[in-house]
Amino acid sequence: MANRQLENGNGARRVTVRDGASHALLDDVAKQIIEQLQEDGRRPYATIGKAVGLSEAAVRQRVQRLLDAGVMQIVAVTDPLQLGFPRQAMIGLRTDGDLESVADRLAEFEEIDYVVITAGSFDLLAEVVCRNDEHLLEILQKLRTVPGVVSTEAFVYLKLRKQTYSWGTA
Repeated sequence: MANRQLENGNGARRVTVRDGASHALLDDVAKQIIEQLQEDGRRPYATIGKAVGLSEAAVRQRVQRLLDAGVMQIVAVTDPLQLGFPRQAMIGLRTDGDLESVADRLAEFEEIDYVVITAGSFDLLAEVVCRNDEHLLEILQKLRTVPGVVSTEAFVYLKLRKQTYSWGTA
């Protein structure tokens, strides 16, 4: 089995995980723990333990394993507008050559918080949070210099109507 490097959004924590290893961690209890944390990421482990039938220590250990395996992250979701970033955009990219290496290169950009390989008219989508339109233009110019990027198209967010992270578990 191949190994892969995982890191959280700010790059502070890196873990090596065997491909497929995360699926072994997802028994019914693990899924219940995840669902509890999706409802409230600050829910005490003792409360979660009562809901899923485990001790506080057992929940703490299971959560740590899920974090280490990259199955989930526990983060503060912020409002970029209130933090001084009034411009957000989704950028569609068409590429040539090795798609995964281009995606990996984009993931290194500090301004990009989301990169996904897609099917359809774009090969990649990247979400950016910017200080202003000039900052967005700087990012677009930087993206266009990445080897393998053929073209970009920016979709500027005008108003966010829904954002959720509580899709549950399969």
